[in-house]
Amino acid sequence: MTTGSTPASGGVTDDPIRIGTLLYTLVEPHRGHEVAYNRWYERDHFYAGCQIGAYNFAGARFVATAELKELRLPTSNGGGPPALVADPQIGSYLGLYYVLDGHHDEWNRWAVDQVNVLHRAGRMFEQRDHVHTGLYRYEWELRREEDGVPAELTLDHRFGGLVSVFVELAEGTTPEMARNVVAEEVLARLQPGSPVATVLGFTTLPLLADAPGDVPRDAAAESRLLLLCFLDEEPSRTWHEVFAPLPAAVSRTGLGRLVWASPFIGTVPGTDRFTDRLWRREG
Repeated sequence: MTTGSTPASGGVTDDPIRIGTLLYTLVEPHRGHEVAYNRWYERDHFYAGCQIGAYNFAGARFVATAELKELRLPTSNGGGPPALVADPQIGSYLGLYYVLDGHHDEWNRWAVDQVNVLHRAGRMFEQRDHVHTGLYRYEWELRREEDGVPAELTLDHRFGGLVSVFVELAEGTTPEMARNVVAEEVLARLQPGSPVATVLGFTTLPLLADAPGDVPRDAAAESRLLLLCFLDEEPSRTWHEVFAPLPAAVSRTGLGRLVWASPFIGTVPGTDRFTDRLWRREG
């Protein structure tokens, strides 16, 4: 597995388009409003709340069906600190957005102002809950192949699946140290033939003080590392072989504690696909 963002051949050697910031927003629609939520988000908010802003150069939506939610880790906290999502069955839709390097502050100011404008205009869908919304600084990438999909194209490539992993770093562990451990001790165990094509590492950035009040603040976020693992195939196909061992692997290396890992698949824009699969049917 290789590191960095320079293509091996035939490409730009000093990419002018680089990820600087990630917006990560995990949301749960209220039951009975899932279709309306999906349509509002993809037909209005995806653009009005993010993509029309300067320097927001890529975005994509993902969904965790009931079947995928059942795979989430850890299955219990063992009496320790709570996981990112207390209830494993919430957090159905994930939105990811990349912001151009060097423009975080101006984009962030625009984004908060824009969302507040949308609130005042009645264009913020009320029948949904923010589960986790955060800003993250891009730190590094790991690729399975040297000339594989670069970090900046991962949302446009439309991979078969995505796994979002949060790790609470041990005291004194830097993002650079974490990259080496993840590459050499955790992900190296997946080679060869791994479905994981690209892994991106991020650390936490603060929200602005006047960000909307319905966005929860997470006091424990500062020590966390976020990994976005892009897969060639649907995550459940190799979940037990590839990701189920992660809690033990992270603990064994001394990297820290796995807080939460969840598989997702991409939504299909312009359709209501997966809205009937968000939760297990009762009875």
